[in-house]
Amino acid sequence: MMNTRSLTASLHDLCAAALAWAAAYAVRFNFDIPPNFVDAMLRNLLWIIPLQALIFHRFGLYKGIWRFASIPDLRRIALAAGAVGLAIPALLLMLQRLSDVPRSVLVMHPLLLVLIMGGSRFLYRAWKDGHLISPRQFDAEPVIVIGAGAAGAALLRDLAGNPRWRVVGLVDDDPAKFRLQLQGVSVLGHLDDVARIAATYQVQTVIVAMPSASPSTRRRAVKLVIDAGLKVLTVPALSDVLSGRVTADAVRQVELEDLLGREQVLIDDAELREQLAGRTVLVTGAGGSIGSELCRQIVHFGPRQLVFLEQSEFALYSIEREFAGRPVTCVIGDVKDFARMDAVFAEHRPEVVFHAAAYKHVPLMEGANAWEAVRNNVLGTLTVARAAAAAGVGEFVLISTDKAVNPTNVMGASKRLAEVVCHAVQVENPTTRFVMVRFGNVLGSSGSVIPLFREQIARGGPVTVTHPEIIRYFMLIPEAAQLVMQAGLLAARDAEGGRVFVLDMGEPVKIVDLARDMIRLSGFGEDDIKIEFTGLRPGEKLFEELLADGETTLPTPHPKLRIARPTAAPPPQWLADIEAWLEQAWREEAEVKAGLRRWVPEYRPAAH
Repeated sequence: MMNTRSLTASLHDLCAAALAWAAAYAVRFNFDIPPNFVDAMLRNLLWIIPLQALIFHRFGLYKGIWRFASIPDLRRIALAAGAVGLAIPALLLMLQRLSDVPRSVLVMHPLLLVLIMGGSRFLYRAWKDGHLISPRQFDAEPVIVIGAGAAGAALLRDLAGNPRWRVVGLVDDDPAKFRLQLQGVSVLGHLDDVARIAATYQVQTVIVAMPSASPSTRRRAVKLVIDAGLKVLTVPALSDVLSGRVTADAVRQVELEDLLGREQVLIDDAELREQLAGRTVLVTGAGGSIGSELCRQIVHFGPRQLVFLEQSEFALYSIEREFAGRPVTCVIGDVKDFARMDAVFAEHRPEVVFHAAAYKHVPLMEGANAWEAVRNNVLGTLTVARAAAAAGVGEFVLISTDKAVNPTNVMGASKRLAEVVCHAVQVENPTTRFVMVRFGNVLGSSGSVIPLFREQIARGGPVTVTHPEIIRYFMLIPEAAQLVMQAGLLAARDAEGGRVFVLDMGEPVKIVDLARDMIRLSGFGEDDIKIEFTGLRPGEKLFEELLADGETTLPTPHPKLRIARPTAAPPPQWLADIEAWLEQAWREEAEVKAGLRRWVPEYRPAAH
């Protein structure tokens, strides 16, 4: 049954057909139709209108939506009008031998039909898109769009009907686009001219529509806008727009992640699918920042079963809800519990393990929490690694940290010790391939400095930074998860195992520069939101390294992964001694640090 919208369009087209027929007669007779031809014109409409209605439906004219009328719709109208131009003479020839229909009317009628039917559709779309004169256009806020590419075109198309903004011009770095138009909007100049153009057109807001540009180009664009004292917004990723997940006009404020965004990670999808599809994959710490993102990435490669192992009930409940309807199993358990881990691995028989469960917050893991940090990060790793080896796991990937290199804190030393533990278990169990993956801070993770800065800015400051010279490596969580999976793939190909993979973290970033960027992106200056230096916290150092002294790196097939080869494997008795130490009762901080210095010679506790 025809819905209301299609019925209305059908009645419109029938009226258009009648109007085109009458207009053809009017043009033929110079708008003075003789009475006998008027009678013939009206009489023939009784046959022509039903015929055209049938043709219009056969050509699918009512499957499209007028709001989005486009070239394919015009093509269908032209084909239908052409069919009408052939059918009407044939019908009239059979009925009356064309005795009272001028030949010119038969030629003009289909042309006028295309003009009326197509014109009405495109006028309707132009009205809905805001391209016709509308009072709301004068009330809309003028904006400039940076980027005259595919994203800019999509944005202009969506903003045309938006009552909030009125695009007055585009800027782009491509000189070939200067003074050209996109969706009827002119490219007014170069990116460096944005301040001058904004002043000329009295613009206070600029939208950066460059989702596919390099991070350095986006950073430069945002910096120019902020330096000009303008408000800066950005658009979603072009892939999200084209896939229909969001519309181009779903603009938002620029976040720090946009400025720190890195080049796209290229992963071997086909090989990863071969490695993970149809297999059981277990992720420890599945409710954490890295663990949950790993789960999101892994599920796309079609594992037979994805096992979430998590100690926090709420974290496990949250990720269980997110993965509702997927082939997942949720398991509560403590990675330090030998019996529980053995039972979990015996029941689910995972073939690939990603060990992300760890205590990661540096200051919290000093002092009275030091022994618990060591037991969780080292004993937990040993327990899961041995359970994995006993269950015949193929690949075991340990999520490590740059703080494990020349560590100055308990957390870093415990993660370095966990790396060596995996290497030792690898020596005992050569059939399971163990790899360790080191990387720095991830934006948006629990304990990240970014949420803290946001809270402090929302309260009106001050923003606290430990030291003016402190620097850190940063990586986005999805990128880190993809490279961890890629390391697991390399582990599957590695006959030796026990290697430490180091992720390319790019250039380190000064934390104080992050604080300044966040203040400016929030619409404030440093006079409004102060930055205070509080001094290094327990266990903290000014910069993190990715490679320890005495280690060398080797390239891998992936440009963002390198191998750090330890100088020597631990002796056979080493693992038994470590296990005996970890099984001891609670220890004071001084005892913990003394033990760590014994097992991790490069560990030098920071003194503040």
